[in-house]
Order: sequence, then C-alpha cells, then structure tokens
Amino acid sequence: MSEQILHKVTIDNITVEVPAGTTILNAARQIGGDVTPPAMCYYSKLEGSGGKCRTCLVEVSKGSEKDPRPMPKLVASCRTTVMDGMEVKNITSPKVIDARAGVVEFLLINHPLDCPVCDQAGECHLQDLGYEHGKEGTRYEFKRRTFHKVDLGDYIQLHMTRCIMCFRCVFAANQLTDKREHGILDRGDHAQIATFIEKNLKNDFIGNVIDVCPVGALTDKTFRFKNRVWFTKPVDAHRNCNNPKCCGEVQLWMRGDEVFRVTARKDEWGEVKTASNGNTGWICNTCRFETKKASDWTIEGPSNINRHSVISQGHYVGVTKPTETFSEVMKGRDPKLLMDIHDESEVNKPNIDLSLLDRPAHSTDFNK
Repeated sequence: MSEQILHKVTIDNITVEVPAGTTILNAARQIGGDVTPPAMCYYSKLEGSGGKCRTCLVEVSKGSEKDPRPMPKLVASCRTTVMDGMEVKNITSPKVIDARAGVVEFLLINHPLDCPVCDQAGECHLQDLGYEHGKEGTRYEFKRRTFHKVDLGDYIQLHMTRCIMCFRCVFAANQLTDKREHGILDRGDHAQIATFIEKNLKNDFIGNVIDVCPVGALTDKTFRFKNRVWFTKPVDAHRNCNNPKCCGEVQLWMRGDEVFRVTARKDEWGEVKTASNGNTGWICNTCRFETKKASDWTIEGPSNINRHSVISQGHYVGVTKPTETFSEVMKGRDPKLLMDIHDESEVNKPNIDLSLLDRPAHSTDFNK
C-alpha cells in the first residue's frame, strides 16, 4: 500500500500538513477560527459545488517550494488545491479584506435586508458575512431586483428575492433525488432558481434543499413565521426511519415540549454532519415535516451550540435546578398564604386566581 503524500501549507503564518489534493479552504478548516475563509456556495458534501460566490478569495504569496512565485491574482480557496510549501494570506492580507468587502457588497445589492421578518435570521450565513466583512452603507442607488414568492409544493416556499445564486439547492436536488425538477432559468441579472412551468417539488429528500440554503430563500412552510430560532431549544434526537437512505439523526427545535421544526444536524461550518453510521446525515421528508411530536423521537440531549451564536442565548447545558428548601425547613409542611392579594390589590379580578391558570395571564384577567 502506497504511503499518503502530505503537503505543508502555511495559512496566516500557521503551518499545517494536509494530503495532496486538499483545497486551501479545507486546509484552513483544519486550523479553524478566523483563519478559515467564509464560504457561501461551497459545500463539502455536494460534489461540484464551489467557485460561484467568491467570498473565499485568498492571496497566495508563495506558490510552492519548487516555484515560489506568488499567484498574480486572488484565488478561490474552495477550488485551489495546496502545493508543498505554499504560503497563503487570508485575514493578514489587506487585498483579501478589501476584495471580500466588495464581494459582500455585490451579494447585498439585490438582497431585501428583511432580517427582522426572515425565518433564517439568527442562523443566516449572509447575515454573519455582512456583519463581519461588509460595509456600513451601500453605494447602489438603482431599483433592486424583486420576485414573487413561489410555493414549491406543500412544504417549501421559494423567496427568490433573497437568493444569492449559490446553486447549492440545485446540486442537492441533483445528487439526492431521483429526478431534479428545479434549476437556473434565464441569464445575467434575470437568472433565477425556478421549476419548469412551476412544478411542485415532491421527492422524498427534497427538504434537504432548505438545510443547504445559506440564506432565507428556501424556507420550511411548516415552521414559517411560527417562532424565532433563538427562542427555541435545539436538541439532538433520532428515530428508526423506514427509509434506508435516511440517517434518522436530526436536530429538534423545541419550545417546552412542542417541536417547532426538524432539521439535519450541522457542523461548525453550517454543513450537514456525518451520521453515526458513517453516511452523510441527510434526512427524508417524513422525518423533517411529518414527525413533529416529541414522542416520535428518542431525545439524546441538548445540541452543542457555538457560544458566539445568538441561538446560544438562554441555552444552558449541565445546569442543576436548585431544590426547594422551604418544605425542608418547615418539615414537609407547605407554606400558608398570609395575605389574600385580592383583598389588597385593585388590579386583580377577585374571581380569578392567577396561580391556578393553565396559561399565561392576559389583559382580560385584570381590572382595567
């Protein structure tokens, strides 16, 4: 068996050894942190993806040990493979910082910036990209490109105005489903993701296009406008799915005991995690859209959320709830009410006991 060839590559003054054929982006991901270039179109689980959005541009200041000349232009790190002795600049290059800000400005030219009403807010890659690499304002003064919202079947809605044409959903449908029914129509600034004669997307695995979309262009109609992701609690769960291609390992987004939505588990790069059986963690439509009860799943525990994510607010892991000490002090006796608030308060209605309500108190429960 031949020995694997390793190449040394230095990215932002950090050296790492990677197998020959590894792209600069994947080499940077082994280092992690700010050294890793952002990627809006590249998806390691989708063959052929990458090279579209240009957000992962880097400067190659040294080609290799054999040819140390720098590359004349910035290159897309998701499509450029490393060479032994290569030196790359990402955040240490002013050229890259300036070019990335320009790319973000182009991506936001036609974007509606409707984060307050978008279901993707809080987990949107474009939102993070704009915050980290964008500029304060826009120089674009012309009318933005707009499209009508389209229902692609019973479960998916397409909001083409938000799309950045990363083509991930096309690759996902092409590689996960038996028959792809949507693609890119028209050219130039008229190009759009669409179905032929507005056909519905009905394949068993078509729901995965929602997970690969980096913006809010493809949304889950069963979750649409129901809640904000940072108000829900993501937990890992699994079930024995009858579909042999489905891994059955998911992330439930819950509030209390109610399951608001089901998604595939994602890694730190926002890509679908590898399942426990070694396969890619794609899930079927049955798991995603039709099993919305906690009793349908075996819950493993809270998901590991990056502490810098807004989703991590109020998301505590390993917290022990303090025990009630009053009954211990009183030797098991319950506390007695020393005052009836209805006799003292002019706000509470005397015929309503707020502590006995099985719901939140409403304005109708109080005197006006």
